[in-house]
Amino acid sequence: MNLRLLATFIILNHVFIGYSSPANPSTSDDHQLHIRKLQEFKSSFWQTKPVSTSRLYSVSLYGADPTGKIDSTDAILRAISDAVSEERVGLLMDGITNHGGVQISLEGGIYKISRPMKFPVAGVGNIVISGGTLKASQNFSTNGYLIDLTTFSSSSSNKNYNYEYITLKDIMLDCNYRGGGIRVVNSLRTSIDNCYITHFTTNGILVQGGHETYIRNSFLGQHITAAGNDNAVTDVVIFSAGIGIMVSGQANVITGVHCYNKATGFGGTGIYLKLPGLTQTRIVNSYFDYTGIVAEDPVQLHVSGCFFLGDAFIVLKSVHGVVKGVNIVDNMFSGSNRGIDIVQLDQKAGVFNNIEQVVVNNNNVRGMNLKATIAKLAMKGNGTLWSVDFNRILVFPRHIKFVQYTLMTESNVFPNYVLRNISNNKVLIESNVAVEGTISVTVDQGLSI
Repeated sequence: MNLRLLATFIILNHVFIGYSSPANPSTSDDHQLHIRKLQEFKSSFWQTKPVSTSRLYSVSLYGADPTGKIDSTDAILRAISDAVSEERVGLLMDGITNHGGVQISLEGGIYKISRPMKFPVAGVGNIVISGGTLKASQNFSTNGYLIDLTTFSSSSSNKNYNYEYITLKDIMLDCNYRGGGIRVVNSLRTSIDNCYITHFTTNGILVQGGHETYIRNSFLGQHITAAGNDNAVTDVVIFSAGIGIMVSGQANVITGVHCYNKATGFGGTGIYLKLPGLTQTRIVNSYFDYTGIVAEDPVQLHVSGCFFLGDAFIVLKSVHGVVKGVNIVDNMFSGSNRGIDIVQLDQKAGVFNNIEQVVVNNNNVRGMNLKATIAKLAMKGNGTLWSVDFNRILVFPRHIKFVQYTLMTESNVFPNYVLRNISNNKVLIESNVAVEGTISVTVDQGLSI
């Protein structure tokens, strides 16, 4: 910044302070008009690029208004453009320039914007945007995102990724019911940390394509949509909207998430896994508060260490009748004694007919119906036939793959006994002579043949 601009900045601030408390309330309108004119006058000086000796670009130096009274779109976009325009040495992924962790600081201000915050070109990386609030104006597009990691045009020679290692942290995004919060498209190793996103009408965070987007320590008023792969959602609270997290890309981990968005009883879903046949997702140590999980044709899905409160449950939804490599183990379910199963099947589109390596076991339940793929029952009888019905507990109808049974008699008789039938999830065992005793049976639905 040259001396002339510095002197002018001091004068403007001096005049602003002089009018900060008008003596006569009737002059308030004139006072506000004067402030706007001063802000516009100040902003006009930043048409000349501020000279920065550091790699911290403060948006107020470009004329952004931290009070949120005047639109700051152009000022912030100029700061972003300057941050990525400086010549840098070295590359990240081939075709993406390493900008050395350059920081674009929002300085704890509240900024009104009317267009998405975007990088002017693709092919940039190692950039941080942090520390303030962005609020959509009434002119903001209802289809837009406040921070949009897409691009107008690409200067990157990398055909797969637009950006790499972009960090968005300590930011509040108030969408003002005018679109979405953050969109990440074909980006590599994006980090969204300690963000609060609310009042959006589309998606709080939308991830499309790309690789390894990490979302953590954040609060969302509605839902996350992740369509890329190898993503991590960690320590996130989602507190409204119909769907908490929508996943349509494989190889994800979701941990420490608290979903108390729209309750299942009112049509809501905590996490929706919409990638039939290629789920490859782990959901661990999370809290489903009156809202549950839906998985379409799950293949390689792991759910463990989670707490389901308020009759929340897991739905396995058939699209092509496939369910393979599913573990739903070591979870807690708490309900209201209304007879709701902890794991349910949605077979409206067709029955599950391709079932392999499914384990639903070791879950503890209070006030709901326990369901499992492994079950043990014992019953007493006096005769030659013992029929043990597992329908109450088994997840899949008519699908017992393994049976182990033992007859313990209460007399000195040693009968021969044999498994006669396992149809309709019922096990029928017959002995050659009438005997009084107890039959113990273990069944498993999830083994591969």
